[in-house]
Amino acid sequence: MSEPTVKLIGCFASPFVHRAEVALRLKGVPYELIEEDLSNKSDLLLKHNPVHQKVPVLIHGDRPAICESLVIVEYVDEVFDGPPLLPSEPLVRAAARFWASFVDKQFRESWIAMWADGEAQVASAREAKANLTLIEGQLPEGKRFFGGDSVGYLDIVFGGIAHWMEMFEEITGVPLLAEEEHPALCRWAREYTADEIVRQCLPDRDRLLAALTPKRDTFVSIAKAMATQK
Repeated sequence: MSEPTVKLIGCFASPFVHRAEVALRLKGVPYELIEEDLSNKSDLLLKHNPVHQKVPVLIHGDRPAICESLVIVEYVDEVFDGPPLLPSEPLVRAAARFWASFVDKQFRESWIAMWADGEAQVASAREAKANLTLIEGQLPEGKRFFGGDSVGYLDIVFGGIAHWMEMFEEITGVPLLAEEEHPALCRWAREYTADEIVRQCLPDRDRLLAALTPKRDTFVSIAKAMATQK
């Protein structure tokens, strides 16, 4: 009996879709990437993620779809053979989940720091840098990755820091991740983006910049709205 097909609804330039793709590739799972136009959402996306109407969405055979990048990564790790992504020891696994939740909840500060202005930007930049210091502290001493000697769950989760943050910094001129302040995290970012499997689904730098730069005004508006809600 053939294995159920795996389809991933995603879009170019999304660090959250990247998480799902890396997890699938690390597990050696063949999949079809269905490119979604988020400005004109398809019936397929609305059918399989009617709640949030966002990507990524994983469709595994005729089973109910799985939504949200962190949920998808854990599902892929549990269902498919291949190298484990999450730590096997319960306490370490719980800590990994905590830091995954932490980085997603702190996304707001980085976004305001990048795209807002005035006192809100200054305060958020300060907090975003402090958060990067906390994340850097989770790197195991003497190891290349958060997962040890190979890419693991937290490396996948922090992938946006490794690749997308640099793009946003170039567009905005706001440096958050600097070699002088976070040398270990910068070293990890280089290691992560150079990994052979990661590179297979990492958006091309020039194409990513070209896709993100025209959205600057939209990003600024989102940041200002976030700042007023703090």
